[in-house]
Amino acid sequence: MSKVPTIRILSVEDHPVFREGLRAVLSLRPDMELIATASNSLEALEQYRRHAPDVTLLDLRLPGTDGFAALAEIRKMNSDARVVILTTSEDDADIRRAMRGGASAYVLKSLPMQDLVAIIQSVHEGSKHVPHRFATRVAERMADEKLTERELSVLRLIRDGRRNKQIASDLNIAEATVNFHIKNLSQKLQANDRTHAVMIALRRGLLEI
Repeated sequence: MSKVPTIRILSVEDHPVFREGLRAVLSLRPDMELIATASNSLEALEQYRRHAPDVTLLDLRLPGTDGFAALAEIRKMNSDARVVILTTSEDDADIRRAMRGGASAYVLKSLPMQDLVAIIQSVHEGSKHVPHRFATRVAERMADEKLTERELSVLRLIRDGRRNKQIASDLNIAEATVNFHIKNLSQKLQANDRTHAVMIALRRGLLEI
């Protein structure tokens, strides 16, 4: 009978109770092995170099250097590293920063352990994961941040009731360029037209009334 492939896991967690709970759950899994633990970023990097785990579970709030720095260093060592951020932070900025930093998943510690195990499996297979209740909000914010200053200027003038020709005059650009900016920002905001784009921007706080 062939042996079940084992997912080798590094846990970076400074809270002993959570760390031991995780160890107990993983010990029951024939397809997973907790090969090393660390309680701070320096230990995490040392253990990663030593063991080259398949999946790293990384807390953000660590003594000394935080988990974001550890994530960056791990990704420098291995650009294909599969890192699951395991944290209590529900901050949109933390989620965006982690996913932009190369994390494969962002998981809250309140998640049931069986769900965490499923996420570890999916990450090992190459999937990414963000909590459902944050996914849409984070995607919106990421789209917002891609708007250029010029696109925001065009949006403000549309909000103020200016026609495309007037916007071109105000910004000293060609009307065709205005049309190009409107097309781009509408795509980024997933708006049906210029008016809809303004409504979305107002709702997301990109513009003030």
